[in-house]
Amino acid sequence: MAGGSSGSRVSCGRDLNCVPEIAETLAAVAKLGFDFLCMPLFHPRFRREYETEPAKTRPGAQTRSDLLLCGRDWSTLIVGKLSPWINVDSEIEMERRNSEAALTQELNFSAYLGLPVFMIPMTSSQNANLARVLVNHVHTGHHTSNFWIRIPLMAAEDMREDLIENEPVTCSDDTSIEEKTWHWWNSFRTLCDYNKRMCLAIEIGADIPSDAVVDKWLGEPIKAAIISTNTFLTNKKGFPVLSKAHQRIIFRLFKLEAQFIFTGTSRHTDKDFRCYLQYLEYLSQNRPAPNDYDLFAKGYEDYLQSPLQPLMDNLESQTYEVFEKDPIKYSQYQQAVYKCLLDRVPEEEKDTNVQVLMVLGAGRGPLVNASLRAAKQADRKLRVYAVEKNPNAVVTLENWRFEEWGDQVTVVSCDMREWAAPEKADIIVSELLGSFGDNELSPECLDGAQHFLKEDGVSIPCSYTSFLAPLSSSKLYNEVRGCRERDKDPESHFETPYVVRLHNFYQLADPKPCFTFTHPTKDMNNNRYQCLRFTVRCNSVLHGFAGYFETTLYKDVTLSIKPDTHSPGMFSWFPILFPLKQPIPVSRDNDVTVRFWRCNNGKKVWYEWAVTEPSCSAIHNPAGRSYTIGL
Repeated sequence: MAGGSSGSRVSCGRDLNCVPEIAETLAAVAKLGFDFLCMPLFHPRFRREYETEPAKTRPGAQTRSDLLLCGRDWSTLIVGKLSPWINVDSEIEMERRNSEAALTQELNFSAYLGLPVFMIPMTSSQNANLARVLVNHVHTGHHTSNFWIRIPLMAAEDMREDLIENEPVTCSDDTSIEEKTWHWWNSFRTLCDYNKRMCLAIEIGADIPSDAVVDKWLGEPIKAAIISTNTFLTNKKGFPVLSKAHQRIIFRLFKLEAQFIFTGTSRHTDKDFRCYLQYLEYLSQNRPAPNDYDLFAKGYEDYLQSPLQPLMDNLESQTYEVFEKDPIKYSQYQQAVYKCLLDRVPEEEKDTNVQVLMVLGAGRGPLVNASLRAAKQADRKLRVYAVEKNPNAVVTLENWRFEEWGDQVTVVSCDMREWAAPEKADIIVSELLGSFGDNELSPECLDGAQHFLKEDGVSIPCSYTSFLAPLSSSKLYNEVRGCRERDKDPESHFETPYVVRLHNFYQLADPKPCFTFTHPTKDMNNNRYQCLRFTVRCNSVLHGFAGYFETTLYKDVTLSIKPDTHSPGMFSWFPILFPLKQPIPVSRDNDVTVRFWRCNNGKKVWYEWAVTEPSCSAIHNPAGRSYTIGL
């Protein structure tokens, strides 16, 4: 169905430039297995002259009747195409005014038919008037159709032999030839103020740009990919196939749930046109199986969530339940406690040396269970305190103690910072980390509890570091812009970090370390300032920063959500997003400099951030005006 993909099955359309009999054609393409038809609404050669009289006085209808299809078919099976002769950005005034009138007529007719999508080709960098007409149409009409802006990944006239050799070919304006059409798109969507109804239908030709440029395109709002039959190669059995490089793009488009549109005539004439569809279906069935993380994150892609504040708010049972299902986190904690016990208790003392272990923020008990398993594995003795401030979760802990743990575990219903511990701990175990490491106030909590750790005591985790990376994403920028829940300053949602499963985005540079905290520590000042400088890979637009963290639990036992070191299969944390109010254009080899502050006034903690290169942004969230974390 046009306008939306149906999950695992690939949605495909047939693109035709002329459709003499619409109902017959629709039936024929449906029989081949296509889900929708892309076709012009007006005859491609029917030019309407508005400045001189013929178009207005021409006898008969302008185009075919809407009664040829039922309303449901128009609204689900047809993607309208703009007449190819229309050029609203022509330098010839007569042609421009004429095109504008014809474009308005076609847009209105598309809305009248209730089409889900209207496709508009982009063939040059001059699109300001097109943007103006479309934005005016969106703002003045009550139509809900989306616009697919049809743009080639590479401009056809620029295909040259030296480009195939991967030499850095540049245009006179110092932008790479292979990025030329991306600049068309970027100018257009900026003129449209990132309107969510303006989406992309990319044309994938025989020649494709470098991986970095493909990565950038795949961070854009791609709804459809158009593949010409002449892009296909022929295998030994005479069937159409795509090159390995093309296949890599297709697999990534599957992840974005893009729809595919086939254009051109069958170039494998002894085969049915179905063979192109069958090949795409074959690729779809052979895509890599989703891992545990992908399965857990399904449905959360690019969905903004407010970071949890477990110190200020008592979590619900179901929140604990979700995180307790993580297959990796607790096994790593068990490994850390196991290694620590072996280091602290020599074999000859294993029957007499009882280690005191305190789980700070015990929740519903998974860290207590991991610690008890570690003691059994190491054949060492433990006395455990389970400290938890959430009185509701304490009910669960008391039941564990009654049914399983017995006297080995003491349950303490208290804020760890206010607890008068009856003895000092050999080991404190906590999991107070947020997506940015310190954003659930682990530093403040552990500093407050450090006084009951022995001089030679161990904290698990012993350190954690946050990381930042610049990113580009129209999707996320629009998601933040659409957050209207707050009644205060409408810009406040751009001064709030969000936990988000990053999906439709492009990372402009590798992550760099931001803030590091270690435990135990002598320095209790948790205010921080960091200036990070990134060299970007491509001409692009900066929309914000992705935040990650790595933690060392004990010695070589670690957890990470940073992409290159991500703990395989762990899903307890999604990345964090720090948005920017205004998109900032960046050029290849530009430095992007961001300044980050972590502020603590004794009652609240908050972040402030600002870009200072290549241009200055406002300082976001000054004095925690839009977002704070309660102590």
